[in-house]
Amino acid sequence: MRFWIFLVLDLGAAISVLGADEKLPVLKAGGDIYSNVTITAVSATDIYFTYDLGVANVKLKNLAPNLQEYFKYDPAKAQQAEHKLAADQAQYHHELINQPASQAVVENRAGTSQVPAASPGKKIWAKSFLNQKAPELIVEKWLTSVPDCRGKFVLIDFWATWCPPCRAAIAELNDYHRKFGYKLVVIGISDETEDAVRRLENPKIEYSVAIDTQARTKGIVGVTGIPHVLIIDPQGYVRWEGFPFLEGNELNESVVADILDRYSH
Repeated sequence: MRFWIFLVLDLGAAISVLGADEKLPVLKAGGDIYSNVTITAVSATDIYFTYDLGVANVKLKNLAPNLQEYFKYDPAKAQQAEHKLAADQAQYHHELINQPASQAVVENRAGTSQVPAASPGKKIWAKSFLNQKAPELIVEKWLTSVPDCRGKFVLIDFWATWCPPCRAAIAELNDYHRKFGYKLVVIGISDETEDAVRRLENPKIEYSVAIDTQARTKGIVGVTGIPHVLIIDPQGYVRWEGFPFLEGNELNESVVADILDRYSH
C-alpha cells in the first residue's frame, strides 16, 4: 500500500519531465488508480489514455489540482463543452428517430441490408438479431454483483450516463427488475469508465450494471443509437430489440410480460 501512495504523491515531480509521449507510472482520478499510463489525447473535459488494463478516459475535474493545472483544466470551458455535447447528442438522437422509414435498415452479418423480419418497417439503429441467437455479453467489470442468468430471460440495455433517453429509461428498467425479477435479469452495460457510471446517482439504478470500455458486445451488435435494448429468452434467442421509446414500437410492461409468457416454454 505504501508503494501506491508514494507514486501518487510523487506524480507532480514526474510531470515536470514528461516527454511528448506523456507517460505516467500512476494516474489517480477520484477513487480510481491507473498504472503504466500513456496519455493519448486531452480535451476540455477529459484526458484519454492507455494503461495496463486497456484504454480509458477520466474527467479533468477529478484529477489532483497539480494535474488539473498541468492539463490546463478550465472549469468554465469544461462546463460549456459538456453542455454542447449533451445538446449535440440530443439532436443526433432526434434526427435518428425522425429519419424516413425507408432509411431504417440494418446491416446483417453477410453485409446486406434488411428490415427486421418480425417488425416490418421498424427502425433499428443496430444489426438485427431478432429470433436469432444472441451474441455473448462481454463484460470488462461488473459494478454490481454478478447476476445469475441461468434459466432466466435477460434484458440487456446498451446505455451511457450522458444520454438523456438512457437516463429516462432507468425508471422503467427498475420497474421491470422489481416486477419480473423472478424470471428476468435486467443488465445495463456502458462503454464509459467505471468512475463515470458510478458518479450517476440520480436516477438510482436498481438492476445489474457492468462496463466494457472496449464496447465489444456493443460493436458486435452494431449499436449506433442508444439506448438499445435486447430481450433474450432462456434458450439464448433474441425476442425483442431496438430503441425502447420508438413510437409505435415502445417497450413497456405489457410487452415485457407478453414476451416472458410467450417464450417461457
